Amino acid sequence: MFGNIEIGIDLGTANLLVYSKDKGIIVNEPSVVAIDTETKKVLAIGTDAKEMIGKTPARIAAMRPMKDGVIADFDVTSELLKGLMKKANKAAGFNIRKPSVVVCVPSGATSVERKSIQDAVKSCGAKTVHLIEEPVAAAIGADLPVEEPIANLIVDIGGGTSEVAIISYGGVVSCNSIRIGGDKLDEDIVQYIRKQYNLLIGERTAEKIKIEIGYALIEHDKKVMEVRGRDLVTGLPKVVEVSSHEIQEALKESLLAILEVIRATLETSPPELSGDIVERGIVISGGGALLNGMQEWLSEEIIVPVHLAPSPLESVAIGTGRSLHVMKSLQKITT
Repeated sequence: MFGNIEIGIDLGTANLLVYSKDKGIIVNEPSVVAIDTETKKVLAIGTDAKEMIGKTPARIAAMRPMKDGVIADFDVTSELLKGLMKKANKAAGFNIRKPSVVVCVPSGATSVERKSIQDAVKSCGAKTVHLIEEPVAAAIGADLPVEEPIANLIVDIGGGTSEVAIISYGGVVSCNSIRIGGDKLDEDIVQYIRKQYNLLIGERTAEKIKIEIGYALIEHDKKVMEVRGRDLVTGLPKVVEVSSHEIQEALKESLLAILEVIRATLETSPPELSGDIVERGIVISGGGALLNGMQEWLSEEIIVPVHLAPSPLESVAIGTGRSLHVMKSLQKITT
C-alpha cells in the first residue's frame, strides 16, 4: 500500500510545497534554511528559518538555496528537502517511503539545472522523479482543460521567475519566461528606499511593504506606511513614511518587463488559438498575481479578460500532484 505513494513538489524560490493526492497540500513552508557556518549543521528550515533572516549572529546564516526557480546550493537544498519530507511524513500521518515524485521546473531551466533538481529529490529517497514544466503544472492546478484542443494561457508570477505559456492539447504551444518575480519586486523596493531616503531595509520589510501598499500600474487612492530601517548617513535607526504611489513607481520597470513577456507570447500564438484567448482570457497564478490591482492592470493592457487562479499560491503544487495521473498524456512536455 505504501510502496506507491505519489507526491508532487513545487520547488519554489520563495516557498516549497508538497502535495499528496489523498491529503492535498501537506507542507507549505518558505524555502529558507538556517545553517551553522562552522559546523555546517542545519539549525532550522522553513518558517522557523525565515524568522531568522537578517537577525542572526555571524556564525549562523539564514539562506535561500533556490534562486530564480533553480538550485543555487545543492547540498543545502538536499538538507531542506530532507527536513520537509520529515514534516510531510508527520502531516500525512503515515511514513512516505520511496515515493514517486513529480517536481516542477521553470520552462527556461537548462539540462544541468534540471538534472540537479532530479538529483536533489532522489537524494531524499524518491523512487522515481518526473519533471513537469511550471506553467503546465500551474494550468492543471488552476483547473484549466489542458488536454483539450483549446488555448489555455497561463501567467505564473512566482518568487524567482515569471512564466507565460499557451497550452493546448496537453502540450506547450508557445512559452516564454523571465527571471523576474516577487523577489525582484522586493529588491526594487529596497533599492528605491535606499536611493530616495538613504535608508537601508531588509528583504522581510520590503516584502511587507509590497503586500500592504504595493500596486500594479493602476490609479488608486494613496496609502501610506511607516518604514523602519538604518540611516546610511548617521548609521542610526530611522523611521520614514512611504506612499503607495512611490512604491508603484519603484515596481514599474519590473512590471513592464513581465507585461512584455506576456505580449511576446501572444505575438507567437497561432491565429486559431488567439481567437480562444480573446474569448476565454488569461489566468494568472503565483504570489505576484496577488499584487494589488494586478488583474485590473493586465486586463487594461492586453484587452482580454484576466482571471485569478482559485488558489494562486498553491496552483503549481496542486497541478504538479494532479499531473501524476495524466503523466502519460503529458509525456511530450516532461523530461
